Formats: sequence, structure tokens, C-alpha cells
Amino acid sequence: MEKPLNFLSRFEVLVGSENLQTLKNKSVFILGLGGVGGYVCEALARSGVGRLVLMDFDSVDVTNINRQIIAMYSTVGRKKVDVMKERVLDINPDCVVDLYDMFLEDDLSILEDIDVDFIVDCCDTVSTKKRIISYCLDKNISFLTCLGTAKKIDPSLLEITELSKTYNDPLARILRKYVKDNHIKGKIPVCFSGELPMDVKELGSSAFVPSSAGLLIASYVVRKFLDDKKDS
Repeated sequence: MEKPLNFLSRFEVLVGSENLQTLKNKSVFILGLGGVGGYVCEALARSGVGRLVLMDFDSVDVTNINRQIIAMYSTVGRKKVDVMKERVLDINPDCVVDLYDMFLEDDLSILEDIDVDFIVDCCDTVSTKKRIISYCLDKNISFLTCLGTAKKIDPSLLEITELSKTYNDPLARILRKYVKDNHIKGKIPVCFSGELPMDVKELGSSAFVPSSAGLLIASYVVRKFLDDKKDS
């Protein structure tokens, strides 16, 4: 079967050709390509976002298969950024995909060389999350931070809100204290679940919550781009 000339034709019905062009001109930096970040990346590629900047230092592990979109037995051992780029270009060959196979250290100066319209933080490192928040607020960069999706099983409890309105999330508690102690001002959008983490010793994770969080975040990013266009 031949591929349709415009794989975005069904999405164009919803948003219109002018908005598709808007998305094509946008760029998004995704930090972390795990259970959440992989789905963010894929959904943005399928929505026609023109440039994706991907950062992850990890390789696909067999334990990732239950929840990460790039994780299959055929990709175990490969670098996540490489697998994700192949997948994105197979979906949208016109997308520009820049890769950073590295761990983002406490020094975020590298971000100054990465000119993007939006930053999505899907990393697992608390210190990096703190610095991403401070950096984006200081530089007036649009961003969103994903909070904990492990030890949870009900995706219907996910939502996007401000950090100050979160609850039942140990990571959110740490970030709220950081914001308070450092007198940080400004809105901090987050994706979080109000579901209480399950009482298990190991860091278990389902197929449902990380993927749903990723799709919710991608929707938020796309809608923000289109809403900003309306307001401009």
C-alpha cells in the first residue's frame, strides 16, 4: 500500500493547514527518552513538529520493554537516542532530529547553544529537574516538568497543573521545597498524578501511566503552540 502524500491529513482536518505550518516551524527539546519522554517525542513527530532535540545517555534495557515505546528485544543494547531518531524519521522524514547522547550535568550551559521553543523535562535526576526549572524561568523559556509516574497504575488521575497545586507525589514535595527555599517566582507547569504511589519496595512501573503522561504532555505542547499563535 502506498503511503499517503500527507501523513498529517487527518490532523489537518482538526487544526487546519496554517496551524500545521506553525508546528512545522517549532522546535522542542526533550530531556530523557524513557517511559514518558519516548511518547512525548513520538506524539510530537506524529503532529508535525519540525525539529526535535533529544538528550539521553542511556541504552535500551530489557526491563524497559514493559513501558518504553522504543524498547523491544530487537533494540536492547542500542542507544536510546539512535533508536528514537530512526523511529521519528520513519514517521516524519522531514523532521530535523538533533541528538545529544549524554547526561545533562548540573551545569546547564549547553542549553544556551540549543535554541528551542519549548523544553520538556522527563529526566529522573532531581538535581537536574531543579536546575531546569530555575534555568527556564530565568531565561523565560516555555517548559514543563514531568513528575513521578512509577509505582502508579491509574492513568486517569494524570493532569497538567502548577507545581504549587500538586499532592501525593514525593518528587513534587522535594521540588516545592526547593522553590520555596530559593524564593523562586513564576509558574511551574508539571504533569503529575494524584494517585498515591503503591507500597512496593522496588521502583516498579506500568505500561499505562508513563505512556499516558507522555501523550498528555505532547498535547499540552501542541496546544500551547497553537494558542500562542492565536494570541500573537
